[in-house]
Amino acid sequence: MQFSQEEPNHKISISKFEKMLKTNSLLFFDSDEFESIIHFYLNNGKVALAKKAIKLGLDQHPFSTNLKLFKVEIYIFENDLPKANQILDELHLLEPTNEEVYIQKANLLSKQDKHKEAITFLSKALELSQETSDIYSLIGMEYLFLDQFEDAKNSFMKCLEVDKYDYASLYNVIYCFEFLEQTKEAIEFLNKYLDANPYSEIAWHQLGKLHYDLKDYKKALRAFDFAIISDDTFVGAYIEKGKTLEKLNKHNKAIENYAITLSLEDPTSFALLQIAKCYEKLGNNKLALEYYYKTVHEDPSLDKGWIAITKFYSKQNNFQKALYYINKAIHLDSENVTYWNLYASINLRLNFFEEAERGYKKTIELGNYELETWLTRADILIKLGEEETAMYNLLQAMEYHPENAEIEFRLAGIYFKLHEIEKATYHLSNGMNFDKEYLFVIKELFPLLSESPLYVNALKKFIL
Repeated sequence: MQFSQEEPNHKISISKFEKMLKTNSLLFFDSDEFESIIHFYLNNGKVALAKKAIKLGLDQHPFSTNLKLFKVEIYIFENDLPKANQILDELHLLEPTNEEVYIQKANLLSKQDKHKEAITFLSKALELSQETSDIYSLIGMEYLFLDQFEDAKNSFMKCLEVDKYDYASLYNVIYCFEFLEQTKEAIEFLNKYLDANPYSEIAWHQLGKLHYDLKDYKKALRAFDFAIISDDTFVGAYIEKGKTLEKLNKHNKAIENYAITLSLEDPTSFALLQIAKCYEKLGNNKLALEYYYKTVHEDPSLDKGWIAITKFYSKQNNFQKALYYINKAIHLDSENVTYWNLYASINLRLNFFEEAERGYKKTIELGNYELETWLTRADILIKLGEEETAMYNLLQAMEYHPENAEIEFRLAGIYFKLHEIEKATYHLSNGMNFDKEYLFVIKELFPLLSESPLYVNALKKFIL
């Protein structure tokens, strides 16, 4: 049930209805007016007012099918499906050729995850309706729920056959192509579409993104240029063009395109960040820093901004500044694993071992189970003389990285140092079996063991 909000009496009807509610008086509206009022309220998310209009409408026009269908829509929205179904069954008996009844029945079935049945009802509505575009779109969405992307794609294509400017369906067609990994076919489709609609900025934009994904940056650039020619205020096209120019190492031109987006709308942290990165690649550290600062000021929650500024100072070997900014980032988001990983590595570079160990421990707690994290933390703990904590750390690491020589040799060295010879020999044996090339780990982390007869004798058994 689609009604234009531009009808001549639309605003008058709304004003008249709301005045009636305020004065608690009772005015008469014809059914078309009620439909227009209800549609306005639903479109604007004013469900309570829509419900009042439906009730008053049905009081005045108890046999209006369209008003009853609005009531069904509300019931479905509120998940009161039995009541919705009861009204639909009654309407179906009265008006078996009303396509809107079939559409709402499909809506109800979709709400119950009965998507195949929903498609059956929508197909029936399709036979009865002269306005097919919206129905094809609904069928396409049901196929998406079923993960039947080929069928969904065909349905959305039929929408475009009816309305070539249905950009929502165009996006959905490309989404289906991408999910089906049919990039070549998607490009062919868009080229045909553009033959008929050469000034479609959306199609050019999508075509450019597909070429970009294929790393065909020259064709991508051409497509984004045409998108901008079609609409010179299209921010998304300038952003994608900037990204493409970066790939072509044309950083000055990339900056120009990102800068255009700043003039077209409020600055975005993404554009500011990319400008900063471009300036850094051009060796203009002063402007790079200026835009990194603007990025984190514009969006303090953007982790990429804090990570970039931290890495910038790290590359300059200014670890104190890097530490300052990563601490600010952690203060804003203490659960960001990347922040803690940077915090740990910077502290390690500064020989702040206790803080570095704290950082690596936190990354593990937050789900970073990479081997390097476990090993680095263990090495720091060994350096700090906390062998038992290092041992527990490594035993935990074995759960995620079994049969790993680097873990085994570290455990062997710890147990030798703790004079637990049986365990030490066991792990030494494992390490030699898994990869004896990592035996140097013991010498590096436990240099005094080379003077231990227990270690030397145990090692001879595996070397001889």
